[in-house]
Amino acid sequence: MATRTWTRWLLMHGLLRTFARWSARRGEPLGKLSLGPDGLLGSSPYIEEIRQRGTIPRMSGVHITADYEVCRLILRDRSFGVVSPNHPGLPKPIRWLLARTDPGLPNLGEPPSMLVTDPPDHTRYRRTIGQAFGPKAIAALEQRVAEVAEELIDRLESTPRPDLIGDFSARIPVTIIAEMLGLPPDMHSTLLKWGDSGAPLLERGLAWSTYRDAVEDLVEVKHYFERQFDELENEPRDDVLGMLAADDALTRREQVANAALLLDAGFLTTVNMLGNGIALLAGHPDQLELLAAEPWRWRNAIEEILRYDGPVRMTGRVANHDVDIDHQRIPAGSLVLLSLAGANHDPAVFPDPHRFDVTRENAAEHLAFGSGIHGCLGSRLARLEGGIALPALFDRYPDLRLDGPPIPHPLRNLHAYRSMPVELGARATPR
Repeated sequence: MATRTWTRWLLMHGLLRTFARWSARRGEPLGKLSLGPDGLLGSSPYIEEIRQRGTIPRMSGVHITADYEVCRLILRDRSFGVVSPNHPGLPKPIRWLLARTDPGLPNLGEPPSMLVTDPPDHTRYRRTIGQAFGPKAIAALEQRVAEVAEELIDRLESTPRPDLIGDFSARIPVTIIAEMLGLPPDMHSTLLKWGDSGAPLLERGLAWSTYRDAVEDLVEVKHYFERQFDELENEPRDDVLGMLAADDALTRREQVANAALLLDAGFLTTVNMLGNGIALLAGHPDQLELLAAEPWRWRNAIEEILRYDGPVRMTGRVANHDVDIDHQRIPAGSLVLLSLAGANHDPAVFPDPHRFDVTRENAAEHLAFGSGIHGCLGSRLARLEGGIALPALFDRYPDLRLDGPPIPHPLRNLHAYRSMPVELGARATPR
């Protein structure tokens, strides 16, 4: 088992780490982007260097783009597929080894996770659970999100040295997604632990120890959801897990994999968005003052937070066949890296892109949630939670200040904070 796990890590992560180091030694922007400090940020000089080389330059054997229009085009174009261990563009020996070492675990970054599956399977998975994340279903959660946010804000006052990640930003989305899945409150801490260990699996080029620890936790995740689906066979429920269980076209592995995806994706994006938003607003008091005076701008402020410091910095696609983009031929099987952070800081679309401005008129045009058929299923939920939680927090504590710099999560592509101690300041007078 250990040998198979190590082999799989080598094929999916270890070789990429070696490649990135080789690219960086050659002075290629791609390698520096992958390994340099804050290389994936939208304001990174490495992204600007890539932008200067063209809309979709080829370097170190792959195509990469930070161009907004090219990123949006590729995300929406069925000529490109998601990066997956079984993509036909991979060399046959690699695909054979990956198939032989498949542990059958609910890994977010591997099929049958909806995130890394193309149609027709992707269509089946999304159709089953899409209704639960549709406009009416999410709008119906507004009151519950507000209740959870207020309960957590009430607790902050009596919490010694409150941490706005562990005590607030993580607790709101995990509470809501657990209720949507029909999971009990006493599982929240365990769900957060699984989410923290599983999040790195959405990246590539992981260290062996990180990958090994995540896979060990996935064994627990698999067994837990298998028991849930076993119980649902005898006692059906009207929740999201119930929807998955009722779909006879899904295998048990497909049910478990996509339940695990919904669990993690259901709160990871929001945790990151809330944490990034708190840090941005606390660091831009002029923007907070504007929102206090004109609270109707909060909806646009959420979009600007997503544009300026979105939770996912880069994604990738593989050409299903030869494709011409901006007068360049992208051969079948070619990997194309899409810098979402770069696209969201494209000066051709967002003037003065490195300025955080909650009044930005086209902030909502960002690609923080992707686009096309793989656009984030939970984007409406994340916007709802952000649009309720952040105004509630700053309305209650308008003088909130960070108690030192927030502690970043070691992830590179998923921008997040692990801890954010704060000084709450005076409580606002109730209106």
